[in-house]
Amino acid sequence: MSDRFYQEFEERYRGSRELIKLRLEVYLPFVKPLLSAYPGVAAIDLGCGRGEWVELLVEAGFTPMGVDADTGMLDSCLKLALPVEHGDALDYLCALPDESQAVISAIQLVEHITFDQLRVLVGESFRVLKPGGLLIMETPNPENILVATRNFYLDPTHLRPIPSMLLAFAAEYAGFHRVKTLRLQESKDIVNRSDISLQDVVNGASPDYSIVAQKFAGEDILSLTSKQFDASYGLSLEDLMARWDSRFEGFATKAQQALAIAEHSAAKLDRLLYLPITVYRSTIGSLIMLVRRGVERMRKLR
Repeated sequence: MSDRFYQEFEERYRGSRELIKLRLEVYLPFVKPLLSAYPGVAAIDLGCGRGEWVELLVEAGFTPMGVDADTGMLDSCLKLALPVEHGDALDYLCALPDESQAVISAIQLVEHITFDQLRVLVGESFRVLKPGGLLIMETPNPENILVATRNFYLDPTHLRPIPSMLLAFAAEYAGFHRVKTLRLQESKDIVNRSDISLQDVVNGASPDYSIVAQKFAGEDILSLTSKQFDASYGLSLEDLMARWDSRFEGFATKAQQALAIAEHSAAKLDRLLYLPITVYRSTIGSLIMLVRRGVERMRKLR
């Protein structure tokens, strides 16, 4: 888009530039250790948009370049004098030399391209990355039911949601040594809560996720990010459903306990009521017998 439509759309529905820049800091622990192996090395941000990630890479010590086809989005980058170019991201990537980049990122890009183009992006990234280099692909998370059924389609340029298992497999198939799924932007309020609601199940899973894939290298480079690849990130739909089930299992247990107490109380009440009724019936029966005998005696006396 050549006008400001998409830039203003991003401001309203994705978040301010400051907010997005803060969120993208989650990737710094992955990329910054590579600077010890490749000081000041090049990095490329495909579909750089307003340049939040390009700015973070500059601040971290990389020599990045951002590429985007939307001139309206690039205005923010140019105002900040960030290193960006106008053009097609895939064309730019395919023209890069082998093993020339330490980091290739595609933040909220893969949902805008076809699957064939996605495979080109992953395959070319593998070729272009240095040993130990990282490919970062962030996209909306269809595990979040509200994202998959409504929010994803709010963006008119989105094609289709991409499940994390598919995106991870694409990276594995291309030859990446290790692949990590990061679930992102979940509400901190429900991370450790067990008393979740149905709304939490529908909208509580991390609304975004990313695949961080690393090219094979020597142990001296791979060890720089081992801790990051071993960590867990975010909140899955499966976790929320398990908590929901556990909550209702607790309700069921309490209900069974309450029913057992009620049945026990009913049995005691039956026993308590049985004695007066038995006595009552016995007393009435005795009185009737006495009356009958009295009647019989009176007849005999006549």
